[in-house]
Amino acid sequence: MPRTEDMQITLRDGSKMGAHVAYPDKEPVGAIIAIMEIWGVNDTMRAHAQEFAEAGWITLVPDLFWRMEPGVELSDADPADWDKAIDLYYDFDYDLGVEDMEDTAAFLRTIPGGNGKVGTVGYCLGGKMGYLMCCRGSDIDCAVAYYGTYIEHAIGEAPNLAKPFQLHQALADKWVPPVVCSFIERRLSANPLVEIHKYPGADHAFARHGGTTYSAPEAERALGLSVEFFARHLND
Repeated sequence: MPRTEDMQITLRDGSKMGAHVAYPDKEPVGAIIAIMEIWGVNDTMRAHAQEFAEAGWITLVPDLFWRMEPGVELSDADPADWDKAIDLYYDFDYDLGVEDMEDTAAFLRTIPGGNGKVGTVGYCLGGKMGYLMCCRGSDIDCAVAYYGTYIEHAIGEAPNLAKPFQLHQALADKWVPPVVCSFIERRLSANPLVEIHKYPGADHAFARHGGTTYSAPEAERALGLSVEFFARHLND
């Protein structure tokens, strides 16, 4: 079982952001930022950190909503949490979030034992964050997006996508419907740095451990593809 800890990361303006980190049992070969959904750094995100740490990478989950409510933990199974999660989602500042993730990547490069490479894996909101980092010249090595929500709203940035980017599309997604999936694929697929994997019948958040739409076959397939992708781009 990977060792874990909670810590504070110092950002460029001196502010502190909380984070959860999982460390592999073997010598790490790089690091991954696991960028959360709208539910905060919860059990699901800690489980994702475990998955990628078990595969060999230091994996850090930043508290993306720290400016609004540090330490918030929500669940899609609790109806009372939905309104709060949606409010946080729409109040979130993507530009500041990208800066925070850039600072997180810089921090991860200072952790002993790594090879200086950093990728991101993002879920829902976090998937869009990884896409934006690939488009905005962030110093990451690659990004994986699970059902990235509202990537289409930033599709104008697609010509600037300059890092390897893997996208997992759920084709029965209520938040990213098939017509939007097709639009995103049409606009991104010409870029040789982009690879898109489709999951017919899978709903949004099919990889959310314990979530209401979790589906093990799709989650396991996506995890295998993500691990293979990170091995190509993060390992020496």
